Amino acid sequence: MGEPSSSKPLSPLRIPDSPLSTSDALSREELLRRRSERLRQVTKLYKAFYWALMEELRAKYKDYYWRYGKSPYYNGEEEEEEEEEEEEQEQQQQQERNRSGGGNGNEEDVEEMRCEVTGCKAKAMALTRYCHAHILSDSKQNLYKGCTYCIKSTQTGPILCCKPVLRSTVPLLCPTHMQVAEKHLIRALKRAGLNISSTKKLAPKFHVVVAEYVRQIQTKRRAARKATVAKDRIDEEMR
Repeated sequence: MGEPSSSKPLSPLRIPDSPLSTSDALSREELLRRRSERLRQVTKLYKAFYWALMEELRAKYKDYYWRYGKSPYYNGEEEEEEEEEEEEQEQQQQQERNRSGGGNGNEEDVEEMRCEVTGCKAKAMALTRYCHAHILSDSKQNLYKGCTYCIKSTQTGPILCCKPVLRSTVPLLCPTHMQVAEKHLIRALKRAGLNISSTKKLAPKFHVVVAEYVRQIQTKRRAARKATVAKDRIDEEMR
């Protein structure tokens, strides 16, 4: 893939003067004819300007893809091999350009595109110096938060996944743990008497969801009450 050329700025578009533009007085027919002519001219110029913007957008997209690669949403585990192959191809192309003497000006840009985390060779995301996997290391970013899925519970507290997820995601889970949560929800709905194979195909009735949540809350309260009673008995025996 070659480096895209920079897009040229759009030239201003002007409407040519109509033969009736200098007239002091116009009849109704001449007025309608002039308006119709101007409407056709404006429509033609808008179309030309639209396609010029599309060409500029295409050039900027090529430049963005060249600098930053694919979107971070496609940097999953299934595509790690493809990313490694792309990095190898980019390194080979960069070496070829350096040998030919035409890539010396791009070495600094390539270095700036890499993630600042030590040992990470992934490309940095736009407007930051970190890749998608390490974007939470950027203290100035406000778009991502860590996945809140509890991987393991310890005495010091729960250990969360903390993979970067967009703040607008509800619930705040990464794609892997979102699937796990959906499976848990399907099991809970089956226990409540609603047999469905996917949460996307059929929305459960509200009263079924409420009943399941109430059951889970009551189960947690019973467990907490039993733990409190057992602790009180131990305290009494110690006295």
